[in-house]
Amino acid sequence: EQGFLLTPRFEALRSEVNAAYRAAPCRPAALAGSVYPSDPEALQVELDAYFKTENGPGPLSEISKRSQRTRCLIVPHIDYARGGQSYAHGFHRLAHGPKPSTVMLFGVAHASPDAPFVMTRLDFDTPLGTLEADRERIDRLAAACDWNPFEDEIVHRDEHSIELPAVMLAHVCGPDIRIVPILCGAFDASAENESIERFLEACKAETADEDVLVLAGADLAHVGRTFGDEFEIDDAIIGRVRTRDETDLAHALAGNPALWYRSVMEDDNARRVCGLQCIYSALRATEDNIGEGELLDYGYAHDPNGGIVTFSAIAAA
Repeated sequence: EQGFLLTPRFEALRSEVNAAYRAAPCRPAALAGSVYPSDPEALQVELDAYFKTENGPGPLSEISKRSQRTRCLIVPHIDYARGGQSYAHGFHRLAHGPKPSTVMLFGVAHASPDAPFVMTRLDFDTPLGTLEADRERIDRLAAACDWNPFEDEIVHRDEHSIELPAVMLAHVCGPDIRIVPILCGAFDASAENESIERFLEACKAETADEDVLVLAGADLAHVGRTFGDEFEIDDAIIGRVRTRDETDLAHALAGNPALWYRSVMEDDNARRVCGLQCIYSALRATEDNIGEGELLDYGYAHDPNGGIVTFSAIAAA
């Protein structure tokens, strides 16, 4: 198999598949009808319910607008059924202020492409309307890359880490909002890398525009047997994971991407924080452009095969 992956034929096939995907009219709602309802009314009812739970932030209909604009938002990318309350806390805060015109949406490239960042120019379809890609900003960011950020564009097709935040974005802000979809690969942010820095500096230049929101769809720890650990989950494990998460998140709340990355990697990322590069990138993209963040919610969900996934909602103005 490894030999095949290195053959010119494989490279040609990859190019053909990406070209076919790129030619599509839009990126379809891959998870509609499975992870969330495809019917718009049923979807709105489900998403509204997460705001109204006992520990939720409150109904969207009761929000009184205020002038403070949210500039950076970190929410989960776990399915709504397990992380809906955290999504609600994050998007409830977003709904308090002026609606952004463009959202730079960072996600996690679970398919592990070679590139540090993978973009797409495709609009994103949702049951609540189509989110238009901000192609002018996408092209400016692509010009800052010394790799082809569209070479593995097909990894966007089934990636939930952008789709789930995007659907909630359409629910709260409506579909008349543009997005810049960026999937983050597994790069080493502790090493000097001019290519990555050039790209993130270009992202930061875009966020100098106060109408641009940076949104990260990022989960935190993945701990337990289903993720390769040999222990069972108990209250003591959950408590230790939360303590480590809170230590890391303190640096994210302070808007310090380098310390966030260093803190997670202190134990070689033993908790498998899958949003490591995604949150780092969102913090770098807003560095010097935002104030201190606020932890709106923290939670965890059990994996049916034995383990937990943790996540949070963070907002900064």
